[in-house]
Amino acid sequence: MILITTPTGQIGRQVLPLVVSSGVPVRVIARRPDRLAPEVAARVEVVPGAHDDPDVLDRALTGVETVFWLRPPDPSLAHLDDYVGFTRPAAALFATKGIRRVVGISALGRGTTDSAGLASASWATDDLIAASGVDYQALTLPSFMDNWLRQVAQIREQGFFTDIFDPDHEAPLCAVRDIAATAADLLLDGAWSGVAEHPLLGPEDLSRRRCAEIMSEVLGQPVRYERIGLSDLKRQQLAAGVSEAVAQARCDMLAAKAQGLDNHLQRIRETSSPTTFRQWCQDELMSQALTRRHTA
Repeated sequence: MILITTPTGQIGRQVLPLVVSSGVPVRVIARRPDRLAPEVAARVEVVPGAHDDPDVLDRALTGVETVFWLRPPDPSLAHLDDYVGFTRPAAALFATKGIRRVVGISALGRGTTDSAGLASASWATDDLIAASGVDYQALTLPSFMDNWLRQVAQIREQGFFTDIFDPDHEAPLCAVRDIAATAADLLLDGAWSGVAEHPLLGPEDLSRRRCAEIMSEVLGQPVRYERIGLSDLKRQQLAAGVSEAVAQARCDMLAAKAQGLDNHLQRIRETSSPTTFRQWCQDELMSQALTRRHTA
């Protein structure tokens, strides 16, 4: 039995069908079971609730061997320490429930800085899980290509996207589809053991300037990159209702990335992932842009 958390989230919803299609028994914890795709929901066991609830976890972990663990985003956190606290109930139960393996989502750059906001919180979460005694693989990731889908309307209608990086700062990017495929492979592989990081760096480093050029070529319209300051980004987040603690933690992580947090590993075959930014734009950005155009 494999347990998958966040089955309707950005990554989890792509992990779930890959694991289900293998034919192994799958259980999910879902706050909103109605958001599960019907064809997938019919093939899994659903435990309704939140996966920081000890009672929900007690039911969901019974009889499980392997877990996909992802802490969902919470823009309302009053303290960054609460980020790690979400996982404490699960870590306490992993040993008593006989969980053998856990696959989690984390950040690149461990050991390169003392303060990286949400990235630092993800490393502390990794430590908590590893200390429970399970075999643990943390997928350590750079920024996601898919995050630009949040700006797809602006890209299509106004021809620009924003970020905080120098236009020529090159860094790895990865596609969520590749994260999901790697996670599914690890969940279904019963041969690995121990505690390790599994970096995914995509196939190449790209600057935001180059990303804008590729977007322009794929979409057939001019797209430019506009750099914004961290203070502007924080004001935007606070205006959108994000807590002070989370807004600052996001800004601290991005500041660390701008200083090279994601640039410390060499890209080799084991750390590469296949989807190029051009291919992602053709498959995902173009599709979303056309959908928005047709529904506008």
